[in-house]
Parts: sequence; structure tokens; C-alpha cells
Amino acid sequence: MKLLTDITPLREYPAFRRLWLGSMLSQAGSAMTNFALTLQVYDMTHSTAAVGGLGVATLVPMLIIALPGGSLADTVDRRKLVLAMTTCQTAVSVLLFIQALAGPGPAGVWLLYGLEAASSAIGAISAPARTTFIPSLVRPGQLPTAMALNRIVFQTTLIAGPALAGVIAGAVGVKGCYLVDAITFAGSFYGVGRLPAMRAPGTRDKARGKLALTREGLSFIRRSQVLAGAFAADVSATFFALPLALFPAINAERFGGDPRILGLMPAAIGVGGMLTAVLAGPVRHVSRYGLAMIAAVCVWGLSFAVFAVTPWLWLTLLSLAIAGAADTYTVVFRQVIVQTVTPVEFRGRVNAADYVVGAGGGQLGSLESGVLGSLTSPAISALSGGLLTIAAALALAVALPAFRRYRAPETAAEPAGAPVQPAAPA
Repeated sequence: MKLLTDITPLREYPAFRRLWLGSMLSQAGSAMTNFALTLQVYDMTHSTAAVGGLGVATLVPMLIIALPGGSLADTVDRRKLVLAMTTCQTAVSVLLFIQALAGPGPAGVWLLYGLEAASSAIGAISAPARTTFIPSLVRPGQLPTAMALNRIVFQTTLIAGPALAGVIAGAVGVKGCYLVDAITFAGSFYGVGRLPAMRAPGTRDKARGKLALTREGLSFIRRSQVLAGAFAADVSATFFALPLALFPAINAERFGGDPRILGLMPAAIGVGGMLTAVLAGPVRHVSRYGLAMIAAVCVWGLSFAVFAVTPWLWLTLLSLAIAGAADTYTVVFRQVIVQTVTPVEFRGRVNAADYVVGAGGGQLGSLESGVLGSLTSPAISALSGGLLTIAAALALAVALPAFRRYRAPETAAEPAGAPVQPAAPA
């Protein structure tokens, strides 16, 4: 059994390769902005609840926009939609740079909340549409490998983004992070600009209205116990055990508030995730995706429980790395389930729900952990979240047997979206 992730999709599909490289550059900049926002809000308020408020600013527009945005992605050219949203995201990063350069004004932290809300609304339209590209760019048999490679992008940016942001913030302040983010959106234009048109079969349904399409998508998810289980497993993990809002306070209590150590905390999650993303060769041989997700969620919760109680830096970083390793498998299995269970005409809407699950659960978790950390202590908040995650995963295994028993299809048809791109020079 080969351990290393197969890079065949990068060699054989130039369009997928460009999308992969461009995403890595632009997402690294976005990770730097996320770090900078957390640090700036904490420096302005010294409150974990205020940092958790970034989760509210992210979650509310996401919940309002994502599902209608998924319906939009099922009725227009998804490529043009992503390019338009990338332009808007670049503008938000420029505004963040300007406010950091000018210094905190009368609006203070509320301006940061507003800009984060705008970025979240734009991302809620862009990210689900972008995810629909991959099944149309590679053959069905390469989909699990492509998803693992896509996860390498996320893990690389999780490592490089915060670590680099910590250095830049220490040298020139958070304004440097925002400026770099604005520049790196060039990668997104590079990755998406040369793709073919990505019109979904749902284009013919424009006259039905976005509300009807959204209801239809939600009904499809509700009827599928496999999709519902995959989403519930991920939400339980990120809601209870993703205490990003606690990182600044725990860093201040245990390690003197050194911004370099704060940067190492999310980077450690990225290192662990990168390790399993690079060594994802065995993923091709896993068939019980539901059971594998449940096991990975339990490891994730246990890792954060250890993180909550250890006083040592080495064990703090190790536990975060193990959590990241488990997270990679969780996400890869969930995304393959979504793409294999969902017909192409529903992919915009189901991927929008998947985006809300993947990103929204974490934002709710940031709020939950921040508020509970303020009421009790950061350690109690992180410990209880890890233990509750394990309990929730075991409950799902009992309550949703179809999800627990779900196996990957033995055969898969050609993708029904835009044609797969043949091998050609980049």
C-alpha cells in the first residue's frame, strides 16, 4: 500500500493543477488575515468573548447568504461567479489594510466585525461554487486523491499563513498581513481565469426562483441520512472542539503572550493535517467513509482535551498536530461523500450546505468556546469541548446507522458537469 498521496491529478489535468496552485497562494493570504483579525481584536479588547464575536460576524452572513448563493451557483456560470466574488474579496482586504494603516477610529472593533461580515458573505457565495469545479476537472476514480490534494492546499496555508503572519505582525504590525492578503488574490484569478465555462444543468431552472431551488436542495439533504450524518459529524467536532478564540488567552496565561508562539498554535494543527494529507495514499483503500469519519472525530476531540490540560509547550503543539491529522481525514471523507452522493444539478446547493457546516461550525465553536472561557476558564472550556465531541460522535454512530455503514461506490460514472480536461501543457 502506497503511503504518499498520488499526484496523478496534478500531472494529468492542467486545469486542476492551475486551480490547485492558485488556491494555495490566495488561501495563504486569507489565513494571514484571519490571524491578523484575531490578534487585532484581542489587542484592542483583551477579551476572549470579543474574539469570539468574530465568529458571530462570520456566521450570521454565512447562514443568510450561503444557501441562496448555492442556488445561484446552480443557475449561472460558476466560473464567472467565482471571478466576480474574488474581485470583491480583494477589495475587502484592501479596506482592512487601510483601516490598520490609519489606526483604530471611532468605530473600533465594530469596523473589523463589519469587514469580516462582508468577507464572510462573499466567501459564502464563492467557496461552494469553487468546490464544484473539482469533480468536473478530474475523472471519478481520481476524486478521493484530488480531494486529498485539495486538503494539502488547506494544510499548507494553515501552516504558512499563521506562522508568516506572526513574523510579519511582530515586524510591521497587522497591516502587513492585510496587504499581503490583497496581493495574493492574484493566485485565485490565475487558477480560475483559464477554466472553461462551468454552467450547471440547473441553469434551465432560473425561472423557478432561488427560494424554490434552496428548498429543493435542503429537502434532498434531509432525505439522505448519509449526507445528514456527514454534516452532523463535522458540526459536532467543530462546534464543541475548535477553541481558536481561546488561543490568545491560553498563550498569554502559559507562554507570556509571545505572538510567535500564538502563530505556532494554528500552525501545529496545519503540520499534523499536512502529514496525513501528504500520506493519504491509504485513503484510496478505505470504503467505510462514515465509520472512518466517526473515528477521526473522536481522535479530534481527545486531542483538544489534552491541549486543555497540558502545561508544556511541546505537548500543547503535539496535541494540536494530532487534532490536525484527524481533521484531514474527516474533511476528505466528508467531501468525497458529498461529491459522490450528490447529483451534479444539486452540487451548488449541497456544497453550500457543506460550506456552512465546515466553516459555520467552527465559527459557532469559536463563539461557544470564547463565551464559556470568559464564564469559567480557557482550560475548562477547551476540556469540556473535547469530551463533548467524543460523546456526540458516539451518539451519531448509534442514531444514524446508514451513515455509519456507508461504503464508497464500487464504480462511478463520468462526471455530468463540464468536461474533464485532457492532459496538455500548462
